[in-house]
Amino acid sequence: MRDDTQASRRGFLRAGMTILAGGALVATATAARAQDDSKVEQSVVQYQTSPKDGAQCSGCVNFVAPNACKVVAGTISPNGWCVAYAPKGS
Repeated sequence: MRDDTQASRRGFLRAGMTILAGGALVATATAARAQDDSKVEQSVVQYQTSPKDGAQCSGCVNFVAPNACKVVAGTISPNGWCVAYAPKGS
């Protein structure tokens, strides 16, 4: 009878761990979605795929290689530019 009790406890603990792991995945996915929602559309910041006056996304503090931005939604060209451009410090 003792083996049945131990087996039940193990099953209960495994089920609990599975539920916790699933909850963590949902929380991570929700946080990622919220982060994307906080970005502005490319049209709002006048994004263009070519540099402007020598300034380009790859030289901006908001650029995330290889093709993203902390501020602007969507795929970003390293050679692009927008009004949110802020040059990296020396």
